[in-house]
Amino acid sequence: MVDRVRAWRPDVPHLREVLHAEFTEHAYPSHTHGDWTVLVVDAGAVSYDLDRHPHTAEPTTVTLLPPHVPHDGRSARLGTGFRKRVLYLDESWLPTGAVGHSVDHPTVARPDAAQGVQGVHRALAGGDVLEVESWLARLHDVLGEHLHGPAPSTAPDAPLARRLRELLDQAVVAGVTLDEASHLLGAHPSHLVRAFSQAYGIAPHRYLTSRRVDLARRLILDGHAVADAAHQAGFHDQAHLTRHFRRVLGTTPGVFARSVGPI
Repeated sequence: MVDRVRAWRPDVPHLREVLHAEFTEHAYPSHTHGDWTVLVVDAGAVSYDLDRHPHTAEPTTVTLLPPHVPHDGRSARLGTGFRKRVLYLDESWLPTGAVGHSVDHPTVARPDAAQGVQGVHRALAGGDVLEVESWLARLHDVLGEHLHGPAPSTAPDAPLARRLRELLDQAVVAGVTLDEASHLLGAHPSHLVRAFSQAYGIAPHRYLTSRRVDLARRLILDGHAVADAAHQAGFHDQAHLTRHFRRVLGTTPGVFARSVGPI
């Protein structure tokens, strides 16, 4: 394993920084962050002390470290090193009362937590802000349940879901972030995702992507080049369209374009 570090600041509300790192011998001294730290170990294992209590981060779990609480870190296995991915989320992402609970229970051994973190990282690689926000909203709920237990069940909020769908329908090409929708509709992003998914059986980002694929398909049928259709439908580029077009329709836009014509 060769030491590598990659860090960047995505343009995603609440997500302050993303860090990917591989270390063979580095050991972190005791330090603190001003943000929530959500960590997954992809190879090896990390031993750390949090508020002077020992813990281990393994590849099968998610680690949640609270802001302003000292912790350190080192490889748990001599000579093997470790590889990790980290999300730093601003201090307001979880309530202040969650800090004490996370000091006591930093290890999250829930498959849905791991799925949420992996979803965030995949969405970051794809560059879709709404998708990143949707995964972060799901992760927010899962970690909240880990710290405080399941939230009280509530009746589906169909009116809110309908208002969000109308907002997405009005911004198929331009797009809208969950943060923007949250301010416009007066609801927390997690509640928006939950209400929409309950009402329509699909996450908001998948709904918007499906609408964009439909628009691109119609543009191709009208004779537009694939790259032009991608741009007009709100995709970053042709590769972005191709990835989602194949997932939704089972073929690439190029093959679809060549099939256009009378029977």
